[in-house]
Amino acid sequence: MIVKNPGIQNPFIDQQVHIELDRKLGKFELRTEVELPHPIDEVFAFFSDPANLQRITPPWLHFQVLTDLPAEISKGQTFEYKLRLHGVPIRWKSEICVWEPEKRFVDQQISGPYGSWWHEHLFYDLGGRETLMRDRVLYTVPGGRMIHKLLVKKDLVKIFEYRRDTIQDIFDGNGS
Repeated sequence: MIVKNPGIQNPFIDQQVHIELDRKLGKFELRTEVELPHPIDEVFAFFSDPANLQRITPPWLHFQVLTDLPAEISKGQTFEYKLRLHGVPIRWKSEICVWEPEKRFVDQQISGPYGSWWHEHLFYDLGGRETLMRDRVLYTVPGGRMIHKLLVKKDLVKIFEYRRDTIQDIFDGNGS
């Protein structure tokens, strides 16, 4: 099913990265979105190719996919990565736990640096040649709110701003 209109007011129209504590869930929530001048099938196809994850990840993270990459992502697949953050090596394993083509998919951390990490990618058809791609991440941090405030939040904002800007450049024809 393709969502033709998100049908909600757009609280992120500034396309900034927003992070706040969801007290009901006891998790931090990150939200960001980008409008892309391409139809939903093209946008979703880009995100269905796991090789593109490295393209939209900041180079300063030295991100590497360790898993042999399939041609396309599907539910139940797992991926292993390694990266470096502030010089510290990190290994991460995630699983695609929801896969709804041209609508959404969710990757969830199995093991890695977060207490928990659930990343939902949502796609909305804005009328033929435009797509809204929205990220929603629910996560917890070892060490809680203090570590989040001192270390994690600033890094995540920077990473997701880079990701959003790179995605925009790729779909505007400015990316390689």
